[in-house]
Amino acid sequence: MKRIFVAGHKGMVGSAIVRKLEQDENVEVITRDRNDLDLLDSAAVDSFFTNEIIDQVYLAAAKVGGIVANNTYPAEFIYENLTIQNNIIHAAHTHGVQDLLFLGSSCIYPKFAQQPITEQSLLTDVLEETNEPYAVAKIAGIKMCESYNRQYGRNYRSVMPTNLYGQNDNFHPKNAHVIPALLRRFHEAVLAGDDKVVAWGSGKPMREFLHVDDMAEASIHVMNLDEEIYRANTDPMLSHINVGTGVDCTIRELVETVAKVVGFDGEIEFDTTKPDGTPRKLMDVSRLRNLGWQAKKPLESGLASTYDWFLANQHSYRG
Repeated sequence: MKRIFVAGHKGMVGSAIVRKLEQDENVEVITRDRNDLDLLDSAAVDSFFTNEIIDQVYLAAAKVGGIVANNTYPAEFIYENLTIQNNIIHAAHTHGVQDLLFLGSSCIYPKFAQQPITEQSLLTDVLEETNEPYAVAKIAGIKMCESYNRQYGRNYRSVMPTNLYGQNDNFHPKNAHVIPALLRRFHEAVLAGDDKVVAWGSGKPMREFLHVDDMAEASIHVMNLDEEIYRANTDPMLSHINVGTGVDCTIRELVETVAKVVGFDGEIEFDTTKPDGTPRKLMDVSRLRNLGWQAKKPLESGLASTYDWFLANQHSYRG
């Protein structure tokens, strides 16, 4: 029986990894609530690894937030994320855990990275200002894994997902990202009988979206890759792997698909006085495809299952 610790098991990605791992009868999933284990407390984390026999670690725990939160609390974002990573990776090493997967974010890449974004773009230019502290912490996590591999022969790997959505996403009316925000907006428009919904921007920017169940499957695939195959497709000091669909769509296409899924048949107006943001953000996923995995869930069916989950859990989002 393989004992696997999932740090951050209540988050969107961590919970998806737990659901996937629990389908394997040869796996025992180990989790701890925040009240039982403070990941910011190095002594507590060390004690946890002392008292538990752990074979693998999925490091999905992180302090996350949108642009407002990142701009308001940059010190907390860099301190807490660095501290969580340092505590778990170092404790895993000191207690003999050979296999660990670190989960990062596509925000590690330069603001003006060439599209589609390859792993080689890391550290080649300046980062997006609004989430630089978070991105720097995630870059440090990649380099920490690589450093323990080089010095101690550990098997610590890193995956960098594109924009994620799905079950357990945040549908808060003020803090949600684009997909949950749109699902909620169109849902409320249908309930109110509105005949028009206004979307921000021109609708022209292009974005890539990956369902969290695909992300969980990709994470487990990368974790369990044969070491020779993994090393043949990565570099010791550039070892992280992009995770995405390799396909993007315009924001207009996304908005229209959300409206279809929710059942809104009114007018959609794009407010061009609102900012568009980066014209395009697409991940190059050829490294992951060479390692034998590609995304399976189409955007429309992924949006439909996410909306079904929201309908079943919307009592949690009455803010």
